[in-house]
Amino acid sequence: MAITQGLTTTFKVNLLNGAENFTGTSPYVYKIALYDATASLDSTTTAYTSSNEITGTGYTAGGQVITPIAPASDTSANVAYVSFNNVTWSPAVFTCRGALIYNSTTGAAVCVLNFGSDKSTTSTFTITFPADDVSNAVIRIS
Repeated sequence: MAITQGLTTTFKVNLLNGAENFTGTSPYVYKIALYDATASLDSTTTAYTSSNEITGTGYTAGGQVITPIAPASDTSANVAYVSFNNVTWSPAVFTCRGALIYNSTTGAAVCVLNFGSDKSTTSTFTITFPADDVSNAVIRIS
């Protein structure tokens, strides 16, 4: 099993069908769930799953709500992008290897994150999202 980072095919189809919306007036709620190293998550992941989701102090199944930063674009680079505000679990006592961002309103998977190694905490766990710009945003479409 492995966690392979990237946008999911389900998300791409949902974009084309108008079933995703990251604006401040979005009817959708997005969440981030954390997984252990035995999870199998990749671009074919279609929906949130509790399989191999972590457990531990301060973590609730399904993860936490995350707030999108307003989508933007860079016309010179021909890229549209969106990122999220950082999210923190505190108190937190757990170990995780990756995450799934998903539309909790529909259950549809958006993207998979691989942390590169197990991350453990005994106090506070924060996911610091990259800068919301054309080169670094979590979701970039070109």
